[in-house]
Amino acid sequence: MTAFNDESGSGDALRRALGVNRRRFLSTCTAVAAGAIAAPVLGASPALAQDRGRGHDHGRGHVLVPPGKRGIILYTVRDATARDPLASDLPSGFREVFKQLARHGYRQVEFAGYNQHANASGGASLESVAGAKLLRSWLDDYGLRAQGNHGFIPSSWPLTTADLDNFKKHLEIANIIGMDHMGTGGDPTGSSYPADWDVAADKWNALGRIARREGIKLYTHNHDSAYGFLLDGGPLDAQGRPTRSSGIRKLEYFLKATDPKLVWLEMDIFWAHVAQYKFHTYTAHDGSTREKVFDPAGLVARNNKRYPLFHAKDGVVSTTNGMGYDMVPFGTGVIDYTTFFSRVGERNYHNPMVEDDNSPSATDPAQSLREAKISYDNLAALRARRH
Repeated sequence: MTAFNDESGSGDALRRALGVNRRRFLSTCTAVAAGAIAAPVLGASPALAQDRGRGHDHGRGHVLVPPGKRGIILYTVRDATARDPLASDLPSGFREVFKQLARHGYRQVEFAGYNQHANASGGASLESVAGAKLLRSWLDDYGLRAQGNHGFIPSSWPLTTADLDNFKKHLEIANIIGMDHMGTGGDPTGSSYPADWDVAADKWNALGRIARREGIKLYTHNHDSAYGFLLDGGPLDAQGRPTRSSGIRKLEYFLKATDPKLVWLEMDIFWAHVAQYKFHTYTAHDGSTREKVFDPAGLVARNNKRYPLFHAKDGVVSTTNGMGYDMVPFGTGVIDYTTFFSRVGERNYHNPMVEDDNSPSATDPAQSLREAKISYDNLAALRARRH
């Protein structure tokens, strides 16, 4: 698989990498650029995903996401786990939500904390050994496997005793629930400077070493800014910090600075595509402007075993929000998941977790679980293209 890393003619290189014909590429570029307000000139990057071939034709190729790997992060249905069972006939709390997700077809879940409504079975907080045993029993009852948690990562460094003890408690909870992975929903650091990423790498290597002793793989999650460009050279600002870039992206630097046996990553594919849209030019050390379009699938393919989990979010093109996309249920947008999963391969290794931040509705209490079913069906329908 050829890595995409082109600094000249990068529009053509991106078109070739995604398999979009030139006429389609030019037409979508024109359509997006015509409506752009604050969007970058590259504005075509989300539109490229429209040529996606969703894979609903079951007669084409092999299943891209095997049944046992189809998961969802519970943040998508957070309104349901937080619902008062005494005030609604809809599924409420972890136990009933697990039952409904299993009926939809899901076989994996990723937690986003362990709190639910106080009236749900088990009480408000299950962030304890006893709570973990309850969660594990319910998962087992409905044939589900927990595959991660966006939970506690110590803020202190060096670690305080309290943070270390809390971290170890969460590792114990993860083991009881049956997770192979435990992680966080945030970036290792919000900085743009190598020195800060070096500190983050030292911290994550240390945490990863503790997790490994407990049989857990520790992972960090990304938003778009983590795939922006590192400021690592050129003139210094008034605080003595570099102001220009070599073209290395922050999380690419982090990948090299961390031990692959201790630290893993979960790519949020939606936010990676937002990064593709936003961060496509940088100011080089010599002051020139250079273009380098981010290729999310290419980065995973080059570091495949470092990415055991994905967030599978979809989006429709937006030329007004500065991100390039508006989030929608999986399979109803334009992000080319057939191409992405085909390019990264390792379908029995990766664990895609469906996510939609916007699924809970203030006016439609059933929406999040209904959209979870739509997302499951579209994830299950993905097939590789026959050549």
